[in-house]
Amino acid sequence: MGRDLCKIAEEFVAMVARRDADAVDDLLVEDYIDHNPLIGNGREANRAFWSAFFTAFPDVTATLEDCVADGDRLVGRFTYRGTHKGVFFGVDPTGNDLHMRTIDIWRVEDGRLAEHWDEINLLEVLQQIDVIPALDITPEEQPA
Repeated sequence: MGRDLCKIAEEFVAMVARRDADAVDDLLVEDYIDHNPLIGNGREANRAFWSAFFTAFPDVTATLEDCVADGDRLVGRFTYRGTHKGVFFGVDPTGNDLHMRTIDIWRVEDGRLAEHWDEINLLEVLQQIDVIPALDITPEEQPA
């Protein structure tokens, strides 16, 4: 069962590679629940998020670094890379590189993603697109 669920994570990566926000119709149940408050519930909210993300980062790639599945749970560790070339949550394009790491947990229902939780280092993302200045810590100053 676990390997089959990881194929869903691979389909998700393929959706990002194609920059195809409409692929949510095949990936998500209609009443999809997303616990990320920036996205919202349902296919349409998810489609809107990915459309905006693909506009902001038109060259984005996603890499599935790890996949673990058990029962109806799917966990993926992803790395996204792209260039900030469009407005992202009100932030004008900077031309800066994005290197975003996420851990996503999904509940799967009848072969589709039904519920989602994620962890994203938003501080790192906001620093990369110049919303928050990056910390200037030399190696001697870094905590052990």
